[in-house]
Amino acid sequence: MFAVLKTGGKQYKVASGDVLRVEKLAAVAGETIQFNEILMVGSTVGAPFVADAGVQAEVIDQIRGEKTINFVKRRRKHGSQRKKGHRQSLTLVRIGDILESGADKSGVKAAENGAGFEIVRAVGAPTSLKAAAAALRASTPKAEKPNAAPKAKAAPKAETAAGADDLKKLSGVGPALEKKLIEAGVTTFAQIAAWTDADVTAMDEKLSFKGRIEREGWIAQASELAKG
Repeated sequence: MFAVLKTGGKQYKVASGDVLRVEKLAAVAGETIQFNEILMVGSTVGAPFVADAGVQAEVIDQIRGEKTINFVKRRRKHGSQRKKGHRQSLTLVRIGDILESGADKSGVKAAENGAGFEIVRAVGAPTSLKAAAAALRASTPKAEKPNAAPKAKAAPKAETAAGADDLKKLSGVGPALEKKLIEAGVTTFAQIAAWTDADVTAMDEKLSFKGRIEREGWIAQASELAKG
């Protein structure tokens, strides 16, 4: 059996077990309501409504419809434009019994549109999604973090050998280049002053100096610095 009911200024053809969205009703989830404005039941047509007929339904949830955009633009010399979004408040219901008669004495709450209806919550219940999320986080015990692995000790910095010269006195030598020279076993100006062409080539390739030794004149500088 099917029926045609009217609610929220709209008409719906329904059968038992159907789930539909209607204009917001003054009801809460789990409540049973009854539509009493029935235009047709089976083959019986109302004038305009079928007397003593009704359609009962269970309220599933109060929801919001899809977002719609209202855009208005006035094309004038000093025209204006306005953009406004809207989401319609709806009630999701599941159709139950369809009554051809006896609806007036069923005792079920009549379905009424509730544009200004506010869902009553228990005391202390969150009133928004943000508050609900905060309450959920507060009630959920925090997981204990596993003990962090001990940090690896930093490698000790290379120390200048005893009796080594300050190689940063050479032109273009900073802390980084000095460290490379020390790691290569070069610690004094006398060592650099004694370099041969073969030593220069080998050191240049080994430490990627790219001709810096000859360009900066390290051998001549080291000879002067070694004299003190």
